[in-house]
Amino acid sequence: MTGMERTVLVLGANGGVGGEIVAALLRRGWTVRALVRDPVAAAKRWPAEGAMPSWIKGDAMEGASVMAAAEGVSLIVHAVNPPGYRDWDRLVLPMLDNTIAAAKAVGARIVLPGTVYNFGPEAFRNPTEDAPQNPKTRKGAIRVEMEKRLREASTAGAPCLIVRCGDFFGPRAANNWFSQGLVKPGRRVAAISYPGAKGVGHQWAYLPDVGETVARLAESRAELAPFEVFHMEGHWDPDGTRMIAAIRAAAGDADIPVRRFPWWLLTLASPFVRLFREMSEMRYLWKVPLHMTNRKLVAALGEEPHTDWEDAVRATLKGIGSLPA
Repeated sequence: MTGMERTVLVLGANGGVGGEIVAALLRRGWTVRALVRDPVAAAKRWPAEGAMPSWIKGDAMEGASVMAAAEGVSLIVHAVNPPGYRDWDRLVLPMLDNTIAAAKAVGARIVLPGTVYNFGPEAFRNPTEDAPQNPKTRKGAIRVEMEKRLREASTAGAPCLIVRCGDFFGPRAANNWFSQGLVKPGRRVAAISYPGAKGVGHQWAYLPDVGETVARLAESRAELAPFEVFHMEGHWDPDGTRMIAAIRAAAGDADIPVRRFPWWLLTLASPFVRLFREMSEMRYLWKVPLHMTNRKLVAALGEEPHTDWEDAVRATLKGIGSLPA
């Protein structure tokens, strides 16, 4: 690839998945631009070791900012989301439309880190990339619409790559089930609150593995169709006990108690707290063993990047301040 072909614009570099994609692309020698509202603050938060992206001041909600930052790039990573769960219905699609417009203008491929939320509770246990999508949640419906717009864009000069993953966890991650449900960030692990039904599997995605997967796929663009979707298997927990065991091992305490997640509290508070309402809508993913398989991804890359359970959980607990120094 030429220098231009290895130049990427990342929207959402401050976030968990965006930050890991940036780190993976930098490790592989890409020139990375990161569009952020506050470049000075972003640079201070970035780890001191290794390369750093070029921070560009701008806002994903401003089409002109995205268009200017995208000039001369061959790839645009759309990993930006509204903070927490606020204003998804009002902000997500306009931000994506700005990315699509910029990609069309410069001829770049769009990369979207996707989720399992596209699939409703009646989905097959092991949905493939082209399985029917019938979401029962607001966030899931928005995800489906995002992919619909990207499919349309892929026929109009903006090829697209979507990598769907399970629930995120990782050292840079903040708004996710791991750090807002299972353990308490900033505190040593004293108990595990598990949301899943007994014996029901759950699919996780370790963000550094997601970043590496996206980077490897980005470098195989010549072999990709204009519209491509891949599933990551990530860290599949067959019965809910694997993640618990990994947390106990990382914390060095095999006797950490496991408590039932207080779904009743979320139900009571949902009318008043948007975050709790969104989390309640996703409860079906803890009742149904929805397991996206990665056969297509392995066929494309030869393997799926995968960090061992204990190493991934230990790094995550350190990152969120839940292990002693």
